[in-house]
Amino acid sequence: MNLTYLLDDTLPTARNHCVLAQADAFVARGMQVRMVTTSDPVQWRRSRAEWRLVDDLRTATGDVLVASSPETARIAYDLAPTHAIQLVFGDPIDLPIPKLTMTPIVDDAVFRTRIPREHEPQRVLIIGASQDQTSGVEDGYGAVAHARWFHQTLDLIRVAPWAPSREEPLDSVQEFHVALTSTELTRVIHSCDVVIAPLRREAAVGLEAAMALAAGVPVVATRIDAHTRFDPKLDFALFAPDDNAVEMGEKLIDVLMDDGRDDGLRERLRTRGREIAEQFRPEHAAAAAEPFFAACAARLPVR
Repeated sequence: MNLTYLLDDTLPTARNHCVLAQADAFVARGMQVRMVTTSDPVQWRRSRAEWRLVDDLRTATGDVLVASSPETARIAYDLAPTHAIQLVFGDPIDLPIPKLTMTPIVDDAVFRTRIPREHEPQRVLIIGASQDQTSGVEDGYGAVAHARWFHQTLDLIRVAPWAPSREEPLDSVQEFHVALTSTELTRVIHSCDVVIAPLRREAAVGLEAAMALAAGVPVVATRIDAHTRFDPKLDFALFAPDDNAVEMGEKLIDVLMDDGRDDGLRERLRTRGREIAEQFRPEHAAAAAEPFFAACAARLPVR
């Protein structure tokens, strides 16, 4: 099967991470995979697929055209209405083509079973661009401020795809990392003790929380579909409503104050989180999606 993915851009977004991870997993399963984009080459992640940089996405060909956004879905449908697929992040575009709802896909390097000794003070990580309204980064800052107001000592670590906005309270941050590669981001996650995932309800995929779970890092997350769909039993993280920094701060305090005795809260979250994260391994995600792609490819002769 020959798959051709259409990409609007190659920015280090959660959407693109999941798309590239899926493509790599299909390459590992013996498929021919091509990434076609009008944007710059990917610098933040290795890719096992063939890449073509073009002036117009409408020149793309392949047995199955895989759209990664509403805009590329329109192009794929116009080019090949009988063998186009839309990967859905959030609400799908209303086109008569098969749609695959995407879940997080976490690179194998993020997974670990051995957890090093916790830091003192504990390192609390918030990932996301403050310029993105769905990231909820300001609520993450609010949660940290609430915890500190109630005498919790912590180091705040920030990761963003680009420079911070002027509104970010950088005086509250001990480390700020910008434009990390996937390998560098993994190292930062592994260096932290708690992850706050403050996404708002409009967010399509909870990749940051999924990565933290895979790394065995306790998570404080918003109670939104992108997080709660991980598992019906919501015991793998502590949850707070989105747009509620105070409640999120209270959950953060619960994690920070856990004394670790008798299989404490943090250890339970680590153990359960790693169990939940197994579904996000690339090989599992590819195995689950392959029949869907094969059914689409079967609708036409192979080129």
